[in-house]
Amino acid sequence: MSLIIKPETLRTLIESYGEQLPQDLEKAIAGVPEYFNLRPSLITPAKQVALQQILHCPYQGLTRKMYLESKVLELVSLKLADQVATPTEKLLRLQEIDRIHHAREILLRNIGNPPSLIDLTRQVSINEYTLKHGFRQIFGTTVFGYLHDYRMEQARQLLLSGQMKIEQVAQIVGYVNRSRFASAFRKKYCINPKAYQTQKNI
Repeated sequence: MSLIIKPETLRTLIESYGEQLPQDLEKAIAGVPEYFNLRPSLITPAKQVALQQILHCPYQGLTRKMYLESKVLELVSLKLADQVATPTEKLLRLQEIDRIHHAREILLRNIGNPPSLIDLTRQVSINEYTLKHGFRQIFGTTVFGYLHDYRMEQARQLLLSGQMKIEQVAQIVGYVNRSRFASAFRKKYCINPKAYQTQKNI
């Protein structure tokens, strides 16, 4: 994912929070005449959720404008976090990257009954530290943080289709208890599953 922004707009935005541009970012945009392309990166679950929320904004008028602006700021902050990544970060070997992607595939194939972290490390033949560190480096979140975000996004899309009951959606994404699913969904999207389903199908 790339984010194109005017250097002065980026500087003004950061300074409005009483901060200065990080030195490496200041050097990167120096001499850029018009638009600056923040470093391309993977679309992590957090970015994917923000992008989906922009595409499926449920509001109108002023509320819509404020909501979309907040989501754009969220994307900018996530991109800046990528841009100023710690230079001492341990680089992953290609074999480790392949195994971490394999771990992700295993998780997504078993969202209803995911393996434990220990079982996952055994299945992909990698140690726990490398799996945890590598997952955060590649996907921008923890192993089960990624799974949680994926579950919530799948649930949101199923609710959006309007073809299933809340209990069915909860079970598909791995929740036996409807109230726990509702609580997780509400925490993620600031709206109850039923209310979201209803407003999307009016």
